[in-house]
Amino acid sequence: MTVGSLPPSPTEQDPLLPPPSEEPKPLNHPSRADLVWILTGLWSAVFLGALDGTIVATLLTPIGSYFNKAHEASYLGTSYLLSVCCFTPLYGRLADILGRKGAELLALTLFGIGTVLCGIAPSMRFLIIARAVAGMGGGGIMTVSSIVVTDLIPLKHRGLYQGCANILFGAGAGLGGPLGGFLNDRLGWRWAFLIQIPFLVLSYVIVLFKVTIHLPSQAQSLSEKIKRIDYLGSLTLVLAVGCSLLGISLNTSEELPWTHPAVWGLLLAGGTSTVAFVVVEKWVAPQPVMPLRLLVRRNPFFVALTNLLVSISAFSGLYNVPLYFSAVRLTSATESGLHLLPNSVALSIGSLFSGWIMRHTGRYWSLNLFGAFLPILSSTLFSLWTRNTSDFHLWFDIIPSGFGHSSLITSTLIALIASVDRADLAVATGISYLFRTTGQVLGVSLSSAVVQGLLNKYLHERITGPGSKELIERIRHSTALIPTLDPPTQAAAVDSYAQALRVVFILQTVISFLTFLCTLPIQENPLP
Repeated sequence: MTVGSLPPSPTEQDPLLPPPSEEPKPLNHPSRADLVWILTGLWSAVFLGALDGTIVATLLTPIGSYFNKAHEASYLGTSYLLSVCCFTPLYGRLADILGRKGAELLALTLFGIGTVLCGIAPSMRFLIIARAVAGMGGGGIMTVSSIVVTDLIPLKHRGLYQGCANILFGAGAGLGGPLGGFLNDRLGWRWAFLIQIPFLVLSYVIVLFKVTIHLPSQAQSLSEKIKRIDYLGSLTLVLAVGCSLLGISLNTSEELPWTHPAVWGLLLAGGTSTVAFVVVEKWVAPQPVMPLRLLVRRNPFFVALTNLLVSISAFSGLYNVPLYFSAVRLTSATESGLHLLPNSVALSIGSLFSGWIMRHTGRYWSLNLFGAFLPILSSTLFSLWTRNTSDFHLWFDIIPSGFGHSSLITSTLIALIASVDRADLAVATGISYLFRTTGQVLGVSLSSAVVQGLLNKYLHERITGPGSKELIERIRHSTALIPTLDPPTQAAAVDSYAQALRVVFILQTVISFLTFLCTLPIQENPLP
């Protein structure tokens, strides 16, 4: 071979590995009417899942009072979120084994059963278990819906449809709080669950009769399909995620020290289960629930890391911005919550914007950087809030965070789908949702741990004397107490909260910057 015949050496612009094979011709060609029915069935369930989450948030106090178990009310949210995190990644593989319809119907069934049980719960513990059952289905509703839309919609247009789904999700989350309060006042808290049942039945019927997704043929009976499920991998994954997050939750919510046997025991069990999961997935499972070969590839790895970090940052803000207004600005709970309204609007617009850009340009790398930069801006602005900050900043500094978060989540999902083969599409989507939901839980729990730890330190420095210990505990657990304090004590409490939250917002900025760094290696692939 002569020198002139040598192939050109790769440049920085050339991928070291060949891109995924060209997109095969789609197997599904639904009519416009069928597509509308399919999306109605899927997205109505997504709407209800979002509605359910925020409805419960407004009912913690009345439910706790009803059962005389106010100290256990927080577990209603924790049990649901932990269950969602544990079972979300399983639906990716189940969507391949049971089919898209089978996986979606399973998710709706579990969510429906859990919701009915919540409505008839005779005790607080029964209700907590029922919320966990609902979470087993709630984790699959969004995941499978996203997989089905990817099956039906060309990738270049996929982001725009994801934006529409996010609008419905945001609408459900936004309506849940007011609707929950209204139903509790007029009919009782049980109706906040029971009223969802007719809509779940409607969604179930539409999915049953209209969602028919053709997959590459696999001539297998139902029993053979069931045998393909990675039971050991699923068990070890649920234990790894559940034990780790529950251990962190006990430290942050129940304020048990890290040295408490329940906390370190759960964390140890989580770590051991993680090791067991890796062993099972790599060497034992014939069809792993989460193929590790995907996570060691460039785009899936950095997309997963980006989703984890941006969710931590976003949910830290969603939890701590209202806390700032109630504890530092001494506003009512209603007004504190209203400061999240611009964020909800920005979430919807950001996702649609991202989808529209990808539809018209076929590119997402620059969009990733733009979406990751905006939360850095918001978190920095949060950390600069003082007594003299104008109302304009207090209301609108959160907009870049919401816009960037939803834009980045949409564009990285498309980047992930574009970088894997069709056979791995469902599993990859499940992995993406696992890291998102895990980030959501960590964002709330870790930021809460930092706030409470610093708050305890600052309050003890500022408030001393007889009875100070009891007073500090009351201030830490109820911001409603602060306006009733005498002026010197009130000032000490406000300054302590402001100082602790400033540290959290600075840490949130650091997390957002790490998110930006993680978007840089995500490789651009053509969108068919």
